[in-house]
Amino acid sequence: MGSNTTEAHPIIANRMKRAAKSGLKIIVIDPRKIEMVKVAHRHLQINVGSDIALINALIHVIIKEELYSQEFIKQFTIDFAALERLVESYTPEHAAKITGLNPADIVATARDYAASSGSMIAYTLGITEHHCGVNNVFDIANLALLTGNIGREGTGIMPLRGQNNVQGAGDMGCLPNQLAGAMSLTNAEYRGRYEKEWNVVLNPIAGDTQTRTFDRIETGAVKALYVIGENPLLADVHMNHTKTLLEKLDLLVVQDIFLTETAQMADVVLPARSWGEVDGTYTNTDRRIQRVRKAVESHPNVKEDWEILCELSTIMGYTMKYNSSEEIWDEVRRLAWEMYGGISYERLEKEYSLHYPCPAEDHPGTFVMHERFHQEMQPSKKAPFVPVDYTQPLERPDEEYPFMLTTGRRYESYNTHSQTRHYAAGVKIKQTEETVDIHPEDAILLGIVDGEVVQVRSRRGGLNVKAKITDQVVPGLVFMSFHWSETPTNVLTLNEFDPISGTAEYKACAVAISKIS
Repeated sequence: MGSNTTEAHPIIANRMKRAAKSGLKIIVIDPRKIEMVKVAHRHLQINVGSDIALINALIHVIIKEELYSQEFIKQFTIDFAALERLVESYTPEHAAKITGLNPADIVATARDYAASSGSMIAYTLGITEHHCGVNNVFDIANLALLTGNIGREGTGIMPLRGQNNVQGAGDMGCLPNQLAGAMSLTNAEYRGRYEKEWNVVLNPIAGDTQTRTFDRIETGAVKALYVIGENPLLADVHMNHTKTLLEKLDLLVVQDIFLTETAQMADVVLPARSWGEVDGTYTNTDRRIQRVRKAVESHPNVKEDWEILCELSTIMGYTMKYNSSEEIWDEVRRLAWEMYGGISYERLEKEYSLHYPCPAEDHPGTFVMHERFHQEMQPSKKAPFVPVDYTQPLERPDEEYPFMLTTGRRYESYNTHSQTRHYAAGVKIKQTEETVDIHPEDAILLGIVDGEVVQVRSRRGGLNVKAKITDQVVPGLVFMSFHWSETPTNVLTLNEFDPISGTAEYKACAVAISKIS
């Protein structure tokens, strides 16, 4: 669901396609006819932002036909009755009107998912980058719990992480509510371990998300911003608004390996080393921890990220000194031993990789999460169903802006293009510039031909871009990535966010397309 897997996660996609040849039944749920459709058993080409209506209909069918795991629900979950009440109105016929699907396909998908011996849901930004992204995730969890598809090999929920170490970065304290080691900041016992180790008193209140931080820049409460390995000017929604906020700051510091569009606005740029110039660990999308080793010598005037942070901390009054990344890792292992106690560099050298939690040296690592669901569980630890209602995208097409724009990634350029635009000589790339992908029927109505430069406008801005005529999108839907600074797609996108996570609604905004006279 909401995962253009072949372009955004090609290694995982290759494994899925290989498994499909051996009998894996893949159902693709996506507004576009992505490449994964070629190996799919079924493609549910839903309307953008209608995921909850579909999931609730799947749950409705599973309950009505008693395809759910009654014993699992009784033993391991709570609030089933509330879920049953909420989905009562989400018949396949009702959901079909919202999603644009055939009711028979909804019923068939519910039966396929519930009846198999093991079903897994893989999702990514097409689920989370909505104003209701958290509710989308809750509903995916409802579906997995309902059928007992969790805690066993070959089942579960697989949120695909955007880059190779997104999981590791969050686990090491980059989330505003966690300490290094994926430990909750609000937990007094965990916090006490770090306070004792570091001889400080830590603020128990969770920090702000990026969204709330930018809101506080707007009000003047935040006057300085320190950006590490991120390019918000190009990556964030409503680009003109983001630029205004960055210009308002008294101080902007950017720490990166290239002079990104954000770094070009900075008062101070701190040059860091790239992945091939450092030593440490990565944690990938399935909690697998691996060693990364220095491959090439770096320029003498750049430092590792942790070295820069340590020097800044020391200058600002708190002496922070480590001799190596291994020394930092061993501190995390000691403080968050429940997660990492058994994962030493020495062991990683011998075993190549380990999955956390791994609390002791003789622990094999945890390959499958949530196995406790199929073991003894205390009543207080039962998993709650969280019923959620469908809410439509916040901005819908109308007479003035008749197309729905959805955004995503393209395989070669990837994210904001800050690294992949620096190709080595001899590397061949298929797509060298951005396009707006538009259905042939819409192109005929607009009098547009393939490769023609057109104007795309929203209520927030406009840009010129080449048209790509393709049946990957349906009539009324257009697609763009936000990789090229020459075509900054995020001047178009909507400045609205999920109220819980702060994730922006990248996937749905209304635009107009016109020929350039």
